Amino acid sequence: MIINTLADSVVRSVETVTDTVSEALFEPVIRLGVTGLARSGKTVFITSLVANLMDRGRMNGLVAGSEGRLLHAYLQPQPDNTVPRFDYESHLGALTARAPHWPDSTRAVSELRLSLKVQPGGFLSGLQGPKVIHLDIVDYPGEWLLDLALLDKSFAQWSEEVLARIQGRAEAADFLALSTGTDGSGAMEEPQAKALAASFTAYLNEARRAGFYDCTPGRFLLPGDLDGAPVLTFAPLARPDSPPRRSLWREMERRFEAYKREVVKPFFRDHFSRIDRQVVLVDALGAINKGPQAVEDMRHAMADILGAFRPGRNDFLTRLLMGKRVEKILFAATKADHIHHTQHPRLTAIMEALTREARDRARFAGAETAAMSIASLRATTEETLRHDGRDLDVVRGHLLDTGKAAAMYPGELPEDPNALLGPARDGQEAWLDGDYQIMRFAPAPLTLKPGDGPPHIRLDRSAQFLIGDKL
Repeated sequence: MIINTLADSVVRSVETVTDTVSEALFEPVIRLGVTGLARSGKTVFITSLVANLMDRGRMNGLVAGSEGRLLHAYLQPQPDNTVPRFDYESHLGALTARAPHWPDSTRAVSELRLSLKVQPGGFLSGLQGPKVIHLDIVDYPGEWLLDLALLDKSFAQWSEEVLARIQGRAEAADFLALSTGTDGSGAMEEPQAKALAASFTAYLNEARRAGFYDCTPGRFLLPGDLDGAPVLTFAPLARPDSPPRRSLWREMERRFEAYKREVVKPFFRDHFSRIDRQVVLVDALGAINKGPQAVEDMRHAMADILGAFRPGRNDFLTRLLMGKRVEKILFAATKADHIHHTQHPRLTAIMEALTREARDRARFAGAETAAMSIASLRATTEETLRHDGRDLDVVRGHLLDTGKAAAMYPGELPEDPNALLGPARDGQEAWLDGDYQIMRFAPAPLTLKPGDGPPHIRLDRSAQFLIGDKL
């Protein structure tokens, strides 16, 4: 085990040296990681970002674009031959069709390379020709990222934490009944193990739909080609006093360790550890709509996600000696088009408060962080309606479930984020001073002028923060 760990470290160091020298002498590469929990809008973010970098009419907030120094952008074959390509063309087709629809969500790692031809700025810009910068966008589920916290836990510790956390959740009732009635010291029987794993997986899916974010192991939700494999056939169990060899508890422990070794570690080694810029997409409005418990759960999830990063500055010598670290992290509250623009500053303030612990930790390590409210694709329009003697700022769009046109006033977000975070920390079950409602809108039909990408909210500012310094 020690030899294997040392060998992995040597391989990573060699790859880092190779990447660093290649970038310094030839064409630089920015590896941008895009993650977020379910329904946070990862696929739409990447699709709209690429489309707007290729047609930059709506990217005034990207300085290189507004100055005319971003000359061309074009897709190239991705450099990683074993990673599926992000299906940009199909996703863009879904958003721009005559009857547009949201594309399928992220279910595995994928990658896309966008090459940018840029004219350098500054005093020496007239003496230099255009340079090429490659933007490698890596898309991966946030649920997999949360699995990195499992690496430091034993099966006994993980089981104890999970069983204590889910007590009292209605979604966990069936699994807890099955788990409580199971004797972990008994002989291992595969049908029993499968029943426990299936019941725990059903709980995780129900918990995610209910707005909980502590839904690990992530591959139970997105198994891919591991569906039904023993490495995904375990569940948390109360530890017997002296579980014998070949008992159910010992086999569950063995499979938990195999999951960390054969699923979590390869993901970190092959994909996550090579990222140097990161955006974490958050459906903060969805959590607020679901109530205080969902907001508090999201706050903990953001801290756990940040704990998986190795933030810091990618200085040349630092990267040679220590490997790549994430230089910049953007926490973006998505679906800002679901509220009127007058409330966007309040949503951003809530996002900053939700991620305060995570951002403080990143800044202490030397990384630059930011929080924004964005909409990767604007699906609504704004208007003001008169109702009960007062003006209401509403958004109008077509409902996702019925297709009917509707105007929505979701409620007024508090000016002080603590008005939300306080009740969330106190464990309240419902908001006492407000009722926040969010509708799900379908994408609107698009009529794009030549040179314009899809309409958005602050996608250009997001790009400026993430990659603007490299352009």
